[in-house]
Amino acid sequence: MRLLRRSMYVFLGLIAVLAVVTVLVLQLATFGATPAGDRLTRIGRSANYRDGHFRYPIETSMMAPGVSYWQLLMKYLRPVANREPTKPLPSVKTDLSRLEADSAGANPVLVWFGHSSYLIKVAGQTILVDPVFSDRPSPISVLGTKSYPGSNVYTVDDLPAIDVVVITHDHYDHLDYDTILKLIPKARQFHTALGVGAHLARWGVPESAIHEYDWGEGGPAGRGLTLRAVMARHFSGRGLVNGKTLWTAFVLQAPSHTLFLGGDSGYGPHFKEIGDQYGPFDLALLEAGQYDVQWPFIHMMPEETVQAAVDLRANVLMPVHWGKFTLALHPWTEPVERVLKKAGELNVTVTTPMIGEPVVVGKTYPQKRWWGF
Repeated sequence: MRLLRRSMYVFLGLIAVLAVVTVLVLQLATFGATPAGDRLTRIGRSANYRDGHFRYPIETSMMAPGVSYWQLLMKYLRPVANREPTKPLPSVKTDLSRLEADSAGANPVLVWFGHSSYLIKVAGQTILVDPVFSDRPSPISVLGTKSYPGSNVYTVDDLPAIDVVVITHDHYDHLDYDTILKLIPKARQFHTALGVGAHLARWGVPESAIHEYDWGEGGPAGRGLTLRAVMARHFSGRGLVNGKTLWTAFVLQAPSHTLFLGGDSGYGPHFKEIGDQYGPFDLALLEAGQYDVQWPFIHMMPEETVQAAVDLRANVLMPVHWGKFTLALHPWTEPVERVLKKAGELNVTVTTPMIGEPVVVGKTYPQKRWWGF
């Protein structure tokens, strides 16, 4: 009995230590901040915020029915062929400071940095979307998946002055603490989803530079540009609790072009609704990676990505959310190959630039299968 009691005390002690360590870790700045004050009051008025969490209109579970986290862990422990590239990715080192679009906004220019990070030059404005220039999309720099060799050829130092930083949601592969710290001196404005500004403010971004939107809301992004937040089927969170901040896609309306900046989203009827209201789109940047049948509602399968482009009435699809990190179980080139196969069936034009290779909307759409190097 004495041994049993001692073992119980040891067990409870370990639980207590783990709880203390968890609390201390969650105090790290990289986790950001929970919305409070006026920000929380505004969140509480949102029609998309119910019972203490933001929600997509259709029930959206994190996991497929019948799937347990134990099953998911076991699946992650099994080897997957070609899950990561075996040699450095090819890239183009474009001089971003000399990247120019037509001053009248005739042809936006875009440069992809891998995964969901890219720069857009349009109407004399420079827009940076979901910038992640750290080696790992993780709250702790030595933990988590590492970027592929050759994918981090750009740093914040390579960027010109930024007029607008766009953050679609607060997951670590879209909102990176170290990157934001380095961007603060060179970025004028930050446009993001409702609640995400709490993280930015904790990290030192002036409140006057933070613009937060609920779905359906928008605002000017300079020189005739408008950003409008639109619905996405996903989730949010940087700690133990999800759904306290919103996740969103954005419609970027320029004087002569309209772009869809997709962020992360599972497939749903919102794509057709957005296409009917704001389309057609000259270019749609849509997630096409980090999917699995075990979480089918929060990320799209590649075939759904192509269908989403059709729903949006996009002239050209650019698949993103692949090509830099391994966050799922599929081979690293599978997303783009499946997208191209389905696009061929549905007659959808797809552009597949290398990291750093310029895309000129309406003119130049790289289509080389560079991942077959």
